[in-house]
Amino acid sequence: MRVTDTSHLPRSTPNDATVHTQAVTAQAVPRFDPADFERAERGLVAQHPTGIIEGDFGQAWNINKYDFIQRGSPNPDTVHPSLWRQAQLNNIHGLFEVAPGVWQARSYDISNITFLAGETGWVIIDPLTSTATATACLALANEHLGERPVTAVIYTHSHLDHFGGVLGVTTQADVDAGRCRIIAPVHFMREAVAENLLAGHAMNRRALYQFGPLLPAGPKGHVDCGLGKGTPLSLPGLIAPTEDITFTGEELTVDGIRIIFQLTPETEAPAEMNFFFPDHGWLCMAENCSHNMHNLIPIRGAQCRDSLAWSTYIDEAIELFGDRTELMFASHHWPRWGTDNVREFLCRQRDLYRWIHDQTLRLANHGFVATEIAEMLHPATEHYEESHTIGYYGSLIHNVKAVYQRYLSWYDGNPCHLHPHPPEAAGTRYVALAGGADALLASAREAYDAGDYRWVAELVNHLVFADPTNTAARELQASALEQLGYQSESATFRNAYLMGAQELRHGGPPRRQAANRGLVRALPIDQLLALMAMRLKADEVGGVRHDINLVFTDLDERWVLGLSNRAIHSRANQQRADAVLTVTTTRETLSQIIAGELAIDAAVDAGQLRADGDLAALHTIIDNLDVFVGGFSIIEP
Repeated sequence: MRVTDTSHLPRSTPNDATVHTQAVTAQAVPRFDPADFERAERGLVAQHPTGIIEGDFGQAWNINKYDFIQRGSPNPDTVHPSLWRQAQLNNIHGLFEVAPGVWQARSYDISNITFLAGETGWVIIDPLTSTATATACLALANEHLGERPVTAVIYTHSHLDHFGGVLGVTTQADVDAGRCRIIAPVHFMREAVAENLLAGHAMNRRALYQFGPLLPAGPKGHVDCGLGKGTPLSLPGLIAPTEDITFTGEELTVDGIRIIFQLTPETEAPAEMNFFFPDHGWLCMAENCSHNMHNLIPIRGAQCRDSLAWSTYIDEAIELFGDRTELMFASHHWPRWGTDNVREFLCRQRDLYRWIHDQTLRLANHGFVATEIAEMLHPATEHYEESHTIGYYGSLIHNVKAVYQRYLSWYDGNPCHLHPHPPEAAGTRYVALAGGADALLASAREAYDAGDYRWVAELVNHLVFADPTNTAARELQASALEQLGYQSESATFRNAYLMGAQELRHGGPPRRQAANRGLVRALPIDQLLALMAMRLKADEVGGVRHDINLVFTDLDERWVLGLSNRAIHSRANQQRADAVLTVTTTRETLSQIIAGELAIDAAVDAGQLRADGDLAALHTIIDNLDVFVGGFSIIEP
């Protein structure tokens, strides 16, 4: 729950850095390669004329709000110096020539959009997160490089920031007519749906903490995301692939450009691929290599990634393409040029993920649990002398726990942790144990004055969950989280800490019904029905058992939709003679009904749906679909 009356909330502004935080942020930036700035600035062709991109909710993007971050300026004492350097690099924005025939637009979204000049049009790699930012970047390329039609789009992997802007560069009509190819790794749609829709509502709320888009930009607020400057505030879309890459070594010629693909499943994404351009010596490493340590499990949530496979596939890329690679570019950050430089970069990235994997398991096999290992492992010298192995986006603290979780689950083996009390119940008990709210706060203030902000955050969290109206607890908790954010080298940790502080003081975002219609429209029937099944309020349909035949006239597909034992199941290419209802309709109509945009009876009256049999059977399912509301509580009950 969230406290709906926010009149009691503390409305204080962010604090200054304490002496304890100043001691951390005063540390000198390690002597990282200054060539990073040369690489990031190389080949600038043009910049967006205003730096402001309008979207669905007003400004989708505004790079100008980061003007306080200037190359060479000293870091504020509220920003870790190493993160400040990464923020400077990610501030470099524009359309860049990477090689003859290859351009990237960078820092107009969290990801890069890459333009390849094909024989007849643009081949686009990863069309960003939103329609708004993709449209703006395509316009920038057309204006300065000459207008071309988009003949192909390549999705490197199944994360939203690599396909969500596809409707800004092409249309479903162009794809259906064969004027534009959509190429993706096998199982792309399955994984995109699993992450962005099945768990999407929870993940989107948590992503506000990871990326911090609601934080004001400034030295005490948002400075970066590590992986890129930030995320746009605009809606995504999706067009299903027309071609799947199914094996490593598969070769396609795309608008005259020869490409050899390398599948890398269960690495940075469950469905992902690198690819090589043999006629040019270009290697695209998707998001498997970037200029920071990546997440093995993001704090927004996702499937736990396989660090061993990740390292192995980087090594395979070195073996397959390393000696022939003259240019490496990726879906984030800036490229690398020169065979030796690329190889060194790839080797360090490979060894980083293998080191995290092996050392975590080595210590786990000694009996140490995830939280202990996170305190024991520290970046080795080899991993801290280059900025691209530092945890600006991922974090070693979190990645260690991801490896542990992948092999041993969240449970640490201690039976005392098998069934702990949830936060509110635990909070009430901890406050009582401390001798009441005042005693707990007094102890926490002593810890705060001593600079023990981690303990303050843990201790006061119990009081906030026991009594979310306690203004003093909320303010002290916010202050502790704030200092932890200022000290964080990881941008995602910083954003999470500062978002928590902001919501404790000012409340969370508005609670609105969540919707992803731009993604739902592209779903194949099996995934559309899976999404519907996940929303079923099971307790409302106890004892109901029936089958419904579904006939989709636009797809020439037939399905059986079954309800039994409070669960929905579906089967393709079947019809049941004893079905209580046969529904004849289109995918679009059913998706509108599932989304709550079209009533069943209205669809019947409009001739969009024909019902032969007991229409109440369909009502039983549709009328009992849960509705998700964004903005649920995180930092409080």
